[in-house]
Amino acid sequence: MDKRYFGTDGIRGQVGTHPITPEFVLKLGWAVGTAFRKQGVCRVMIGKDTRISGYMFESALEAGLSAAGAHVQLLGPMPTPAIAYLTRTFQADAGIVISASHNPFYDNGIKFFSADGSKLPDSLELEIERLVDEPMVVVDSASLGKVFRVEDASGRYIEFCKSSVPTSTSFKGMKIILDCANGATYKVAPNVFRELGADVTVIGATPDGLNINDKVGSTDLTALREQVLAKGADLGIALDGDGDRVLMVDHLGNEVDGDELMFIMAMELHERGQLRGGVVGTQMSNLGLELALQEKGIEFVRAKVGDRYVMAELRQRDWVLGGEASGHLVCLHHSSTGDGIIAALQVLKALQRAGLSLAEARQGMHKCPQVLINVRYQRGSESPLADATLQAAVKESEQRLGQTGRVLLRLSGTEPVLRVMVEGQDAKQVSAEANGLAAQVRALFAD
Repeated sequence: MDKRYFGTDGIRGQVGTHPITPEFVLKLGWAVGTAFRKQGVCRVMIGKDTRISGYMFESALEAGLSAAGAHVQLLGPMPTPAIAYLTRTFQADAGIVISASHNPFYDNGIKFFSADGSKLPDSLELEIERLVDEPMVVVDSASLGKVFRVEDASGRYIEFCKSSVPTSTSFKGMKIILDCANGATYKVAPNVFRELGADVTVIGATPDGLNINDKVGSTDLTALREQVLAKGADLGIALDGDGDRVLMVDHLGNEVDGDELMFIMAMELHERGQLRGGVVGTQMSNLGLELALQEKGIEFVRAKVGDRYVMAELRQRDWVLGGEASGHLVCLHHSSTGDGIIAALQVLKALQRAGLSLAEARQGMHKCPQVLINVRYQRGSESPLADATLQAAVKESEQRLGQTGRVLLRLSGTEPVLRVMVEGQDAKQVSAEANGLAAQVRALFAD
């Protein structure tokens, strides 16, 4: 069955537009509580990022869950992976994150974790969608859920992140610029790196409810690059609004994306005999990553775009490392979901053990020229991907690129955006093909 509300990463959209409204979220909370209470007493943890609408949706979820008889533990602003971890350690039945990740402040969303800190199975998401359409029946007053605030959540998560590297680890002497995107990591991330000895300068750590992901964080590395160069830092770390993504900047100011960070982590694990299998990327992963891993005898497979598909592939193969160029990196030997802080720690550990700078370590992988253009389109009854004119344009582009190029068009799972990706050996040709296809999309489906 097709889902009406759940996308690849929960339910997301613009605040005030269905389904991201207080009314719907109230009903959603009730549906979640009802679904989980079928298994007995239910405890649900709720965390959020720093966008202003989080207060409103936190209250709506809290009321809906209580009406269903579910007990609620409030965590306040915390990274998404922290909710997954705390859901496990507190032995809660579910975790809920109020966040739209890397999106602007005027968007928001609801993500869910099961008791083991993983995404909900499709069957449970479908059951929740079914219940949303049912009449809301409040349990009797004696059975209403209670609400508690967890006071030591930040400290627990900081220690968990630090435990992902050996206890002897010290980053003393390493000068880092840390960009928290004015988001959910603004309190915990600086403490993690400082407590491990790094000299940390923090930017993007003054959230006001409206500035999350605004010219800071992994979606815009300009401020981070400027600070790295101005302060002569060894590297810069950029997290996104909810802390499940990470990108870096080397000491020369060059962007280091998720593919390159995966390569660095994979090399370190492989050399120590701890990689366990291969690496999972996505359809968007750069061909250079695949070739670099193959050169080292490391298997590489591509999953559909989206962290849930990377995760599913990893679990099926019993592998530990995977991710996306966007910086959503999964280290299953440390965390049950993508975690920007933990991934960054693994990269720093790898650099330290190899005695390399970030700029030197990334040289082992040579990226093929790749252009990604996001084109907003007008929603309609038919997917842009089904358009015959656009399909013909893609085939023509593929023929011009030949055997050494790739074209991939995919719809965002969270917003009306068509992602146009072109990859090949000739940078000018790749750029021309990508811009040509993007122009075609705009002409056919202008937003």
